[in-house]
Amino acid sequence: MRLQPVERPSTLMGKLAYAMCKRRLGKVITPLKVVYARVPKSMKVGYAISKFTEVGFMLHPELRLLIQAHVARLNDCAFCVDIGEAIAARGGISIAIHGALDDYRTSPEFTARERAALAYAEEATLNKRVSDETFAVLREHFNDREIVEITLLNAIENYYNLINLPLEIESDGLCAIAAPHAKVAATH
Repeated sequence: MRLQPVERPSTLMGKLAYAMCKRRLGKVITPLKVVYARVPKSMKVGYAISKFTEVGFMLHPELRLLIQAHVARLNDCAFCVDIGEAIAARGGISIAIHGALDDYRTSPEFTARERAALAYAEEATLNKRVSDETFAVLREHFNDREIVEITLLNAIENYYNLINLPLEIESDGLCAIAAPHAKVAATH
């Protein structure tokens, strides 16, 4: 990690954010202590994005988490992979399929709909653009709103990855903390 975490925030909002985070996830996450503690006004932005990602989408939560996990893996963001799996576990969503993400194009674990979303997010992440062919396959499975949601979700995940990676923020071990609190996982 390139910057030391701020263990005691200097603002009331920071103290509240630390307490809420610890209550929700079992610990205060490193990005909160490294980034948001140093730029307190950014906490409002981070919270708004986080809340929007949680409740602002109509896409199924499992698909959302799958897309986020894939993008985080593509970008090698260990923190984002960890927090995504912890959130899934706490929400009763199986993360077993995440291990097959490298082979999503051929693995029978994935539906054609999931493959289309993952291919779109992958191409957008790696190239910042997508081919007409990739978009056409996406369009076969998703309506306009869902396409925009997938695009937003991809951009948000890349945003988080681009904060954590340059600052070398790694996994916080959130998945292990979530395990005792996990709901019974749903089947894929």
